[in-house]
Amino acid sequence: MGKEQNLETTKKLGEAVSSGDLQVLHNIFSANVVEHDPAPGQGKGPEGYIKLFTMMRTAFPDLKVTVEHIVQDENNVAMAYKIHGTHKGDFMGIAPTGKTFEARGMQIGRYENGKIVERWGSSDELGLVKQLGATLDTGKGLLEKLVG
Repeated sequence: MGKEQNLETTKKLGEAVSSGDLQVLHNIFSANVVEHDPAPGQGKGPEGYIKLFTMMRTAFPDLKVTVEHIVQDENNVAMAYKIHGTHKGDFMGIAPTGKTFEARGMQIGRYENGKIVERWGSSDELGLVKQLGATLDTGKGLLEKLVG
């Protein structure tokens, strides 16, 4: 059941982000999840992910995650995905542009008891910002936000 449960958890993650039902993230991430690649200002545990995706969904209310490829073993799920949406709210100091974006990302999650306990990931934040028509000096401290 481990592999099937982990795959189901991964699917629920994409559904939660796409739907905005972010409280579900408490059932997806362990309270002590180790995040190796946190987003700027993300914070710890499930609440950190809720904060991150609340900010993303405020900036891009129609935000959707599309999983393109999944590879897994007993304890790990790796996925390639696309995120896309329309810029209708502030994003990292960039005023709404009404432009759409599409960016790719990769994530590896290590699972225990059906929850993500450790995560590595990368997404094309710079590509997203460029698609909005912004440059690194558009938003106050944008470069620092993107590179930590």
